[in-house]
Amino acid sequence: MSSKRNGADRGAAPTDPAQIRNVALVGPPGSGKTTLVEALLERTGTIPRAGSVEAGTTVCDHEPPAVQQQRSIGTAVAALQHGGVKMNLIDTPGYVDFVGELRAGMRAADAALFVVTAEGVDPVTDALWQECASAGVPRAVVIARLDRARADFDAAVQACRDSFGSGVLPLYLPRHDDEGHPNGLVGVLTGQLRDTGGAPAGTEDAERTAAARDELVEAIIAGSEDEALLDAYLAGEPIAEEVLIRALETAVERGAMHPVLPVCSASGLGLAELLDGVVRGFPSPLRRRPPLATDLAGEQLRELAADPEAALAAEVVHTSADAYVGRVSLVRVFSGTLRPDRQVHVAGRGMAERGHPDHDADERLAHLYSPLGATLTEVEQCAAGDICALTKLGSAETGDTLADPHDPLLVEPWPMPEPLLPVAVTAHDRSAEDALARNLSRLAAADPGLRLERDDETHQLVLWCTGEAHAEVVLQRLREGGAEVDTEPVRVRLRQTFAGPASGHGKHVKQSGGHGQYAVVDVEVEPLPRGSGVEFAERVVGGAVPRPFIPSVEKGVLAQAARGLTEGMPLVDVRVTLVDGKAHSVDSSDAAFQAAGAAAVKAAAATAGLRTLEPVDEVVVRLPDEHLGAVLGDLSGRRGKVVGTAPQDAGWTVVRAHVPAEELERYAVRIRSLSSGSASFTRRFDGYEPAPDEPAGR
Repeated sequence: MSSKRNGADRGAAPTDPAQIRNVALVGPPGSGKTTLVEALLERTGTIPRAGSVEAGTTVCDHEPPAVQQQRSIGTAVAALQHGGVKMNLIDTPGYVDFVGELRAGMRAADAALFVVTAEGVDPVTDALWQECASAGVPRAVVIARLDRARADFDAAVQACRDSFGSGVLPLYLPRHDDEGHPNGLVGVLTGQLRDTGGAPAGTEDAERTAAARDELVEAIIAGSEDEALLDAYLAGEPIAEEVLIRALETAVERGAMHPVLPVCSASGLGLAELLDGVVRGFPSPLRRRPPLATDLAGEQLRELAADPEAALAAEVVHTSADAYVGRVSLVRVFSGTLRPDRQVHVAGRGMAERGHPDHDADERLAHLYSPLGATLTEVEQCAAGDICALTKLGSAETGDTLADPHDPLLVEPWPMPEPLLPVAVTAHDRSAEDALARNLSRLAAADPGLRLERDDETHQLVLWCTGEAHAEVVLQRLREGGAEVDTEPVRVRLRQTFAGPASGHGKHVKQSGGHGQYAVVDVEVEPLPRGSGVEFAERVVGGAVPRPFIPSVEKGVLAQAARGLTEGMPLVDVRVTLVDGKAHSVDSSDAAFQAAGAAAVKAAAATAGLRTLEPVDEVVVRLPDEHLGAVLGDLSGRRGKVVGTAPQDAGWTVVRAHVPAEELERYAVRIRSLSSGSASFTRRFDGYEPAPDEPAGR
């Protein structure tokens, strides 16, 4: 990480939100985002040549886990200038495990460039598209890697239309030389040749463009919902190019159209058209509604506006740690203006269950930076609509709100994915325990997709991750921070209940000089339906157990049930009824009757026997129909009971099943493998059910 700190190096930052475009680059691994970002930086003169950005690998695509662990948006932001407009390019991870970072990127962006290869669309691409659709951001499709041997632009466009909808239509068509290499573009609306090196247009170009133009114009008119334009088109009146382009911008902003732009990063083909398209076709922050905000109590709603003069409201969309400058916070400003040497209020709420306790504090900003990969260039301000990096903001975590200390706010959080892959970790030795605690705190601050769970029953520290790649990154970062950890199987919380009704006799008699201990208790125990807990009743007659000591018996029974009759397995779903007993006028006491009550439960268990109960989760899987058989077979192999299947959308099915929690430890990995990454699932605790004689994995 490097930064330009002195005042002479401070860069000019835009003060007009209309001159800003925040664009997320989204696409699966290998789609070409890496080379596209660097090619755009080179094209605009931001870097002298592709790949020359310091620590350039962090500007671009994210490699597989074993090669590149930096899957985040924090070190993948590049600011450039084109046509008087500042573009913040936010490169998001292509792995579905990192959907949390993708959603953070969508929060920071006002539009998205969806990058796919000219070789087709896969299930991961579909899943990423659905994430963008859920975020509601305008999208254009970039078909990259046109120079590959198997590249087929027309087939790629059709595959995108099949997956993303009929609003996917090309604005340009690539031309090819006699050897099949792309050597130019033809504008669909204009018919003009671009980047052709002077090669003349042919009859084939004209015929191909004419057919594509008719379809594009009709889609633009339908998507813009401009009735006057529709009337003119139906009347056969000529429509000016500028009118069509304005209508196209409206259709894109409404999400009704997703224009396709062909790009070859290696040769530079299509880069100028892409940059122009972002400036003209994507909305500025003024055209996108910011998230809502509330006061710190979460009561009074506030609508934000992209106004540099309004009250400050900004959000930390990523947090990272750098060995040289410390904590780095990537911030999107929704309202107001951030300036150095000013106080801000930092607040976070609602993430305590993921290891992020509620917090708020006032902090003074030091320096503001415009990020270019790992390089930070100091700027004088960051106005509404812009993105900047802050260093050494000690209390800020991902998702936190920065606001005026005199008017503290909370920006409505973006939805975080539910982490569904548990990983139990333990410090390798005693010397690693402190390092583990420190690093967990740092990871929790940076990664809201990670949930920390310290289980008081199993005495395990469980890291809930969004997938296998996410888990690998978390473990690697722990170890890089000096916390040597080992993993172990995740233990589930087992319970026990009585196999049948039984009676128990409990006696606690001690004599050691002076007052002794005396209590005798007789109980009847019967199993109850699942989820009943532990009930206590009494049918004592004739004062066999004095009234003041009946609560003592209950206390002893409940304490024994909580401890369990087998270590680590609390007793549940039973009714214990006190039916008889004996007391001593001098030696009976509260403690004696507690002990006798506990002993009576143990004695009854020895007669009736115990049944082990295991936790069962309700699992809801959403998957493409072609994978239904494989998923149902896998659920059956996990001792799952399918309780229902239902169609959802065209070609998709939702499956509901009850599955023992012990069988779900690696299910997040398995379901992704079975469905080629296209299926998703949720799980929630449903209750306890009898376990097999020897539960799997124990």
